[in-house]
Amino acid sequence: MPDPSTLPEVLLGVSGGIAAYKSAELLRRLTESGHAVRVLPTESALKFVGAATFEALSGRPVATGVFDDVPHVPHVALGQRADLVVVAPATADLMARMAHGRSDDLLTAALLTARCPVLLAPAMHTEMWEHPATRDNVALLRSRGTVVLEPASGRLTGSDTGKGRLSDPAEIFDLSRLLLERPDALPRDLAGRHVVVSAGGTREPLDPVRFLGNRSSGRQGWALARVAAQRGARVTLVAGSTADLGVPAGVEMVSAGTATGMQTAVRAAAATADAVVMAAAVADFRPVEQVADKIKRGDDEPAPLRLAQNPDILAGLVRDRARPDQVVVGFAAETGDADGDVLHHGRAKLARKGCDLLIVNAVGDGKAFEVGDNAGWLLGADGGEEELPNGSKALLASRVWDAVAARLS
Repeated sequence: MPDPSTLPEVLLGVSGGIAAYKSAELLRRLTESGHAVRVLPTESALKFVGAATFEALSGRPVATGVFDDVPHVPHVALGQRADLVVVAPATADLMARMAHGRSDDLLTAALLTARCPVLLAPAMHTEMWEHPATRDNVALLRSRGTVVLEPASGRLTGSDTGKGRLSDPAEIFDLSRLLLERPDALPRDLAGRHVVVSAGGTREPLDPVRFLGNRSSGRQGWALARVAAQRGARVTLVAGSTADLGVPAGVEMVSAGTATGMQTAVRAAAATADAVVMAAAVADFRPVEQVADKIKRGDDEPAPLRLAQNPDILAGLVRDRARPDQVVVGFAAETGDADGDVLHHGRAKLARKGCDLLIVNAVGDGKAFEVGDNAGWLLGADGGEEELPNGSKALLASRVWDAVAARLS
């Protein structure tokens, strides 16, 4: 059992909304991934989730008032020691109190003393999120460096639906981890931009049962879309075959199963895009013929499988840019061979494709595909090369958007 004093210190604030029940899932993810978590609920939050739940999952006591445990001055000490503060859900009331410097409970007092990254995950009805007072408070908090996530759209309380739903706990966890890895990873430098991200693999049907595909889970493309949305962009995510990842908050998703379907969807979205990032693992080939009935196993050798080349979506985007200043980014999953190492093949691909940036990933032996972390190199058409050290896929995404934002500006 690791010493709690050596673990990253996270304060999890929980304010009083129905989405408070989801904070227990976020707490579990934080503690099980090696973080020391102290939960700071408001009095209203405890009407939705009891203190015993938070104490059992965190292994730490729960308090709400500034007069609890006075000798240890928790209303100051907690914020000073924290490596990250996450508030999920963050209600309209909590954000209003925070924006105006209120410190009338332990959570808001700790927020005033914290000098670490602060992440707010809003949850409220659509009308409350869109009210000018809330929008002004959000803008003020962001101007001070607080990360206020874009909420998700979907089912709210009762029969209402709309924007204002708490982001999925897994998504909040990923962004929390990102801020611990890199505190400045989520500036609002893509506000007003439209970006397109492709993600996942494609499936080329052979018969009603079988297809040609690959091992891509879509996680890197999801991370790119998620980070771009939280940096202010309008994001269109063109999704091929992926794991069950949901839809990132603030993102419009378009499904495209085959390479030709992805080409059509990406080109349509790219017509108005400032940047296009092709993170999808698009199949190079497809069967010439798709058989209408399942191919049965027999005693004879199976007939040879004839293949045709799929369109090169990345090269086509470069050739037919919507406008001269559109930034086009490619991904290359490479292995070394007798002709050269991973970087050698990446540089050659960048020259062939003509894109502005190319992210090169070494694959195999548990790298890149179907794992939570990633590493690689970022190559620029201007000759620049940057190594991307191993970290979360959101961390790599943040570095990609740094490079894109620099070219857009």
